[in-house]
Amino acid sequence: MTALNVDVATRVSTDAAERFVESYYPALQNARSTLASYYVAPSAMPDGKPIPAIVFNGNIIQTAADFQAMFENQMPPVFYDVQCYDCQVLNPSLVTAGAQTAPPESGKNMTILLMVSGYIRFGELRDGPIRGFSETIVLAPNPEAAAIKGRGKSVKGWLIQSQNFRMVV
Repeated sequence: MTALNVDVATRVSTDAAERFVESYYPALQNARSTLASYYVAPSAMPDGKPIPAIVFNGNIIQTAADFQAMFENQMPPVFYDVQCYDCQVLNPSLVTAGAQTAPPESGKNMTILLMVSGYIRFGELRDGPIRGFSETIVLAPNPEAAAIKGRGKSVKGWLIQSQNFRMVV
């Protein structure tokens, strides 16, 4: 088995984080009907805890579909202003049972810890109050992306496995 090159891991994780941030936060604002597609397929960890694990401001959301429904039906218009983000490789060689994986040297079998912070404004007023937010996300490779060579932009390369959003007081 080939070890993952540190330069490759850095490049792949940074690229994944950038693409994710540039896609996900605009979707929260303008494409709420697509939110569930940003999450791994529902499953459970060996201890029975559900995946994806979603916590929004201290509230556990059971499924990605519930998260999407909350944004579509309960949330006012929202504006995210991402100020900064950082990523770290959590697991450089994730192996998913029954899923086709990318070659180990590609760096596309890792999980990535993504920390995002910035400002959020609820409502349509441009001069409305803003609050800080902090979000921690674990991204996992999308097994469908590994199976499709030369994928288009419609297939996301990385999906949310765990998410914890907090407004900052």
